[in-house]
Amino acid sequence: MKAILLCVLLCCTTFVFGQTEPGNAKLGSGLTFIPDHSFKGSALTGWHGVGQADWKAKDGEITATASSGNAGWLMLDKGYQDIAVHFAFKCDANTEIGLLLRAEKTAEGYKGLLLAIKNGEAANYRVTLDAQGKELSREKLSRASGTMRVAPKPAEGAAANGRNSGGVAGGFRQGASNLNLPVTRPETAIQVNEWNQAEVFVDANIMRTFINDGSEMGGYADETYGNNGPIALYVNGGTAQFKNVLYRNVGLKAMPKEASSPRYKVQHISDMYYSWSAAAADFNKDGFTDIVAGPYIYYGPDYTRFGEVYLAPVLNPAKDFAAVNCQYAFDYNGDGWPDILTGPPTSTLYINPKGENKRWEKYDVVKGIQTEITVLRDIDGDGIPELVYGSGGALYYAKPDPADVSKPWIQHQVSEKGYSVTHGIGVGDINGDGRMDIINANGWWEQPPAGQNQGLWTYHSTAFGRAGHRSSGIGGSVMAVYDVNGDGLNDVVTSLNAHGFGMAWYEQKRDPKGTITFVEHMINDDYSFKNNAGGVAFSQQHGSTFADIDGDGIPDFIVGKRYWTHLDDFYDPDPYGPPVLYVYRTVRDKKAPGGARFVPELVHNRSGAGSDVLAVDLNKDGKIDIVSSTDRGTFIFWNVGKGAVKSSVKKPVAASKK
Repeated sequence: MKAILLCVLLCCTTFVFGQTEPGNAKLGSGLTFIPDHSFKGSALTGWHGVGQADWKAKDGEITATASSGNAGWLMLDKGYQDIAVHFAFKCDANTEIGLLLRAEKTAEGYKGLLLAIKNGEAANYRVTLDAQGKELSREKLSRASGTMRVAPKPAEGAAANGRNSGGVAGGFRQGASNLNLPVTRPETAIQVNEWNQAEVFVDANIMRTFINDGSEMGGYADETYGNNGPIALYVNGGTAQFKNVLYRNVGLKAMPKEASSPRYKVQHISDMYYSWSAAAADFNKDGFTDIVAGPYIYYGPDYTRFGEVYLAPVLNPAKDFAAVNCQYAFDYNGDGWPDILTGPPTSTLYINPKGENKRWEKYDVVKGIQTEITVLRDIDGDGIPELVYGSGGALYYAKPDPADVSKPWIQHQVSEKGYSVTHGIGVGDINGDGRMDIINANGWWEQPPAGQNQGLWTYHSTAFGRAGHRSSGIGGSVMAVYDVNGDGLNDVVTSLNAHGFGMAWYEQKRDPKGTITFVEHMINDDYSFKNNAGGVAFSQQHGSTFADIDGDGIPDFIVGKRYWTHLDDFYDPDPYGPPVLYVYRTVRDKKAPGGARFVPELVHNRSGAGSDVLAVDLNKDGKIDIVSSTDRGTFIFWNVGKGAVKSSVKKPVAASKK
């Protein structure tokens, strides 16, 4: 057994642990944490057998054999209380395999938590064993899952967590059968006599199991069921194989030393959590650009003075979701003073009081927004930006009533119902006709000519997102539309799953007839992906935007991790990974796939992103600055660089081996 200590200096980094075998896409993907330890080699040093089974190892693969009616455990010598384990397994329908956690010693033998898998089904249990490993009792855990770290004690007779055959990514909805949706449900069912994979997390009093990157199977794990002890592989009545056995002590967390690229000077203008978004304008008309983030305006040029737009209760990042996911500034009533518009779930317009010392009047102008991401862009070319969003399963844009901007805004339905998803919206001219089109993870909608836009827009089915990685839904954050490779055609850059992993750019192609298709080029993925740009990988890419950061005339993609995006728990992949914010510089390169590559440049590793990111020239020096408002506060990243800055990404260091 070798302990590999991975020193994550400035970012999260790829850990390559296995190869994807032909015909089995599940194996070699889906690693959502960086392990402390990895089983390698052909010796079982650091492990010991309990029970009636034969355990052998060769080249990192463990083979277990137990005769009919017998069972055995390969138990780690060291114990853990809170732990994450990733492993691959293969067995026939008649053999039961599993993983024991918190194997605490008792007077009779052991007690602990067991993931048991047999004939394509899995479930979580509490078990007791005698000293020889014979099972004395087994009881399914009561259900406990979702966005909480500590589960309440189940009521007497509460439902057990049930058996699970893998299922689909939690909560992913395909929609009505007549819809032309390009993103299909991932296949996550356990395959008998094939390699499968499992990730199991035990933290506080919840045991969470994910089979083949599928939906969560969570159970209540009271400390009396087993509070601290080794993990153990399990086999009963047959032969099983295990490999890619990786684990991490999640009771020990880490936060990297604060760092950023030389391009940026960091200014932390608020320590408190109020908002997932920010906007900028000269709200008091003193000639300096101000920043609004949630309830507060921070006044330029030093951003040390701030005042309320509305009453400002501070939020608890472990327990509270911010009410402001997106925020914008524009003078909607035309009085010369910028107003403020907030995003989902209700879009509220705050009218600037024109210098009066009071909180602003507010009007709910768009209700029932179901997307966590909205975009503010001038859709119809009238000089007034519209709000683009999803509601009732359809895509819409809304514009103010010219007679009274404080009244409910006029809504235009763009798509049929069933095509809107919770995450990911973009606006841009896809087909080059000079009109703004609307995109999401399911494709793009072509804006009709002026005067013909009262009905639904023409839909073009294209997958710009991905289901899976345990996350409900598909799609990322603000999606970028621009010419990535310089061929004159606008492409799409986006994160793929706001609560999972993955980012890609989609190269636009046209055949001789002008038919538009897109080719996917992955930029980053989870910790098992070999080709993460710059070696950078991180989950929860929930906040993004795009702008020309390095001044080369080509937009760059800005994206960050929304730390604790579903609160303080292990519901989402890698919730405690560093809250990083990156610029992915667009570099046109004829030798790269598609004619371009993306170079990650660290902006900051202690702030992350909210639901979107603001890119704006705050001090009017001709360089784009970045503003991010998150559950760690509100930050300005002043752009002080010149041209391209060498990537600040550092590789992991193997500090020691045991």
